[in-house]
Amino acid sequence: MIEIIKLKKWFTGSRVIHEDITLNLPTGKMTVIIGQSGEGKSLLLKQIIGLIKPSSGQILINKINITQAKQSERDAILKKCGYVFQFAALLDSLDIFQNIGITLLEAGKTPVEALPLVKQVIKSVNLPEHVLDKYPSELSGGMLKRAGLARTLLTNPEIIFYDEPTSGLDPITTRIIHELMASLQQQYNLTSVVISHDLDIFNYADYVALIANGRVQFFGEAKTIWQSDNPYIYQFIRGLTTGPLKNDSSQTA
Repeated sequence: MIEIIKLKKWFTGSRVIHEDITLNLPTGKMTVIIGQSGEGKSLLLKQIIGLIKPSSGQILINKINITQAKQSERDAILKKCGYVFQFAALLDSLDIFQNIGITLLEAGKTPVEALPLVKQVIKSVNLPEHVLDKYPSELSGGMLKRAGLARTLLTNPEIIFYDEPTSGLDPITTRIIHELMASLQQQYNLTSVVISHDLDIFNYADYVALIANGRVQFFGEAKTIWQSDNPYIYQFIRGLTTGPLKNDSSQTA
């Protein structure tokens, strides 16, 4: 379980990004975090994984408050987490085998020792073996996303954070990636936290949280989204720029 309690984040000379984020992300489920651009969704992920420190509040992963834990405790918890970046974040100077197996190679394994493990993980994401000798510039957007996901799976995470995993992809490839994410989440019993603007993800997610005005304005089961009368959800899924929104709304499903 990931528990976020009264999280606040502001930067000097800037507006408050997170006014009061309180959210429980269920274990073994896929939760999608949505909201308009500029609401701090990716910033929230970076605080959860310790890249950015909150201004106040608590973040508990497996009941350990990582905002106050010792470095050794925090490192032990975060080793169980994987992060899939928005644009895969592969290194252009390395081939796909080196990109996927980088954690093994840096840990001292030889390429011969790492190869069977890399082959196993690319099979999980439906990447053909012949791409291992190629470089990122030679792959399609969908293959790059798969390679980034394979690199994350190689660390055996219990929790995976996805930051806009289908950004820049066409609708067909987007659906294929979503299907893959859902399949892996069930296969490995992962806890998945996804930042996304693609409405198709609602077909695969278990829960949806919507952030607006620095707070969680909605949290509920994904299957209830299309019938929800929450004004923030109504506006978001219909792509409206205006609507009967109230700043103090805090409705849930």
